[in-house]
Amino acid sequence: MSQDNVMPIGGSFSELLTQLQNTWHSTIPLSQFMQVIPLSFSGAELQVTAPLSPNINLHNTMFAGSIYTLMTLTGWGMVWLQQQRLTVQGDIVLADANIKYIKPITADPIAKVIWPNTDMSGLADGKRIKVTLEVGLYCNELLCAAFTGHYVSLPKVVAPE
Repeated sequence: MSQDNVMPIGGSFSELLTQLQNTWHSTIPLSQFMQVIPLSFSGAELQVTAPLSPNINLHNTMFAGSIYTLMTLTGWGMVWLQQQRLTVQGDIVLADANIKYIKPITADPIAKVIWPNTDMSGLADGKRIKVTLEVGLYCNELLCAAFTGHYVSLPKVVAPE
């Protein structure tokens, strides 16, 4: 199943972005405190932000833990969105990650990730899916952090009735 052929319902991903934000805020309380907001999704690229003010440290820059969390959620959100597009379900976990802090974040950042066109259809057949995502965090259009996350989506097991 080619993911390029999957179109958003109603021609827009805004409903999916609202569902993603609600999922984050209801299942990961830190995301609500951080005020994490998905900004845009094209089907191939996701952009997410969180305001600096609730995520600030003693240096008046973004706290490293908030940076890591924002980038982790951006990658997780991309996997979740791809599953929604394909109407497949899986439990998404971050298996391993690496981050490089390049410059201090002094203004509201934007995390960006591009989907590597990994086939997710195996979830429907009970297979787990692995995907590596590169997330960049930008402040005033400068790359300030780089994150590599190895995500795994485990097929949901339906309990017998």
